[in-house]
Amino acid sequence: MQLIKELVSIPSPSGNTNEVITYVENYLSDCGIETRRNRKGGLIATIPGKDQSRHRMLTAHVDTLGAMVKEIKSSGRLALDRIGGFTYNSIEGEYCKIETSSGKTITGTILMHQTSVHVYQDAGKAERNQANMEIRLDEKVKNAEDVRKLGIEAGDFVSFEPRVEITDSGYIKSRHLDDKASVALLLELMKKIKEEAIDLPYTTHFLISNNEEIGYGGNSNITPETAEYLAVDMGAMGDGQSTDEYTVSICVKDGSGPYHYGLRKHLTKLAQDNGINYKLDIYPYYSSDASAAIRSGHDIVHGLVGPGIDSSHAYERTHKDSLENTATLLYCYVQSEFAQ
Repeated sequence: MQLIKELVSIPSPSGNTNEVITYVENYLSDCGIETRRNRKGGLIATIPGKDQSRHRMLTAHVDTLGAMVKEIKSSGRLALDRIGGFTYNSIEGEYCKIETSSGKTITGTILMHQTSVHVYQDAGKAERNQANMEIRLDEKVKNAEDVRKLGIEAGDFVSFEPRVEITDSGYIKSRHLDDKASVALLLELMKKIKEEAIDLPYTTHFLISNNEEIGYGGNSNITPETAEYLAVDMGAMGDGQSTDEYTVSICVKDGSGPYHYGLRKHLTKLAQDNGINYKLDIYPYYSSDASAAIRSGHDIVHGLVGPGIDSSHAYERTHKDSLENTATLLYCYVQSEFAQ
């Protein structure tokens, strides 16, 4: 949980992930694990296994939802454009940071233009959308010229304050648990493999992707020997879902279609044989790095597991039980034989 807290505290909207990738790079280096960056800026670690003719790949994504400055308004406020698929009402009232092209950081708050109920009769009814949402800067600005003097321009990245908190009851609540909770799980898994000198059955690649929220993070750098590809990403909760905050979610189908049946059954059996609490689920409006890899034409067996996350793409929450069940399944999976 402390590792998750550190990860979510590093701003990394899709397209601006170098700082958090560097953090992960240094973490793995301290564990004695070599890494390399791909051209898209993602990070790959490879642990050799007994069988080097067949490979596995596990991936989690470190990029998050965010925004860009779309327009500097004459009032000195900023219009924004979304990065990733969230609803505007989910960020209303949130603190944010604007990073200028020179690297300067300026804080602000995301608000409706019609926020004051003493002025706007429709404050409660106005639609939360791009036209009505804006950023109020924590600077003395009265017009667009004042804003530009700060170094802000269209295209500057906007990150949302995570507001991360770990509770005594075992929850962690924060923005960006999608998918930094899974990144932390993979980092801990690699550290454990190294510390315990585990001899993996197959050469295994770990990809920390950095463009998943915009659809193409994990669709490349897959070796021809890779036969199994497992994405580790959040389990979505809501009406009609079986996923909860206390088990590992094994996805059977999402918006991209069914995941590989044989691998799904293999993961389920591993959970049953090792006393791991799990749920099978369908995520109707969802895709993953694994589905991106399939769409890009790779001849692989693909699967998806992850901790159950409440209120996905908003102010999210999960419990330590879900993290532990997911960690245990991943630990068992990387030491198992290939799915039949």
